Amino acid sequence: MRESTSSARPGRNDPCWCGSGKKYKKCHFSVDTAGGAIKAPRPERPRGHDVMIKSPGQIEGIRRASQLTREILDMLTPRVVPGVTTDQINTWVHEHTIAAGATPSPLNYKGFPKSVCTSINEVVCHGIPEDRELRDGDIVNIDVTCTLDGYFGDASRMYLVGNVSPEARRLVQVTKACLERGIAVVAPGGFIGDIGAAIEAHAKANGFSVVRDFVGHGTGVRFHEELQVPHFGRKGTGQPLVPGMVFTIEPMINMGDWPVRILADGWTAVTADGSLSAQFEHTVAVTETGVDVLTA
Repeated sequence: MRESTSSARPGRNDPCWCGSGKKYKKCHFSVDTAGGAIKAPRPERPRGHDVMIKSPGQIEGIRRASQLTREILDMLTPRVVPGVTTDQINTWVHEHTIAAGATPSPLNYKGFPKSVCTSINEVVCHGIPEDRELRDGDIVNIDVTCTLDGYFGDASRMYLVGNVSPEARRLVQVTKACLERGIAVVAPGGFIGDIGAAIEAHAKANGFSVVRDFVGHGTGVRFHEELQVPHFGRKGTGQPLVPGMVFTIEPMINMGDWPVRILADGWTAVTADGSLSAQFEHTVAVTETGVDVLTA
């Protein structure tokens, strides 16, 4: 998903620019006007090289949203079984999010029609929930983002449905390890390229490929912020890592080749060769000494 930018700050009673559905004065007005971000570009002046550096208070707000996201993913674990539809998963996510006083961030984002993304087997990302039942042997990524008190928490994980083949299980295991290796190199003084290099090396060593069409992104006070986090690349390149940066790492790893294609719905991305794909995602913050996984 990509977020549009506005040419002017909204009025106090206008919808907030972050997409929460709340009035601006009830959402990000205080953040934008209090100078809480150390180096936060105004929404009306986006510049590709700008990165929002979050204050400790903002990071705690993002952490609360992130913990709700993790809670929802945990809630789904015993429920993702053969016979369940992805529409039912969408209902569970939506109801749990609203009951917690939050908003499901994907709903109506750039026209996305549901509250969660459900990506099955060859679907790389942005799968739209429907009445299709999960079948024995499926693997499915569920991508949840919550907006809580104006802050965003974004994470996804893979679920194994019934009796999954050894090959599919190995893909999922390697993909999770790719995420862990990407997180492990996050530290002040490093670079965004370090993350992609670590992920790509592990995927290739296991005979898999890394999707290049979708990347991680800055997040926290907006759903998608300017920073991009490729899951491939060279160590020592890209944006320097400094304390206060908050972003997602979300490698998409294919059993076959890395190219993808978008289906007619304009959202669902699938592997071009029909091979299986897997993804795991966390929202992380760079600290003075390393990394804080906010959705853990």
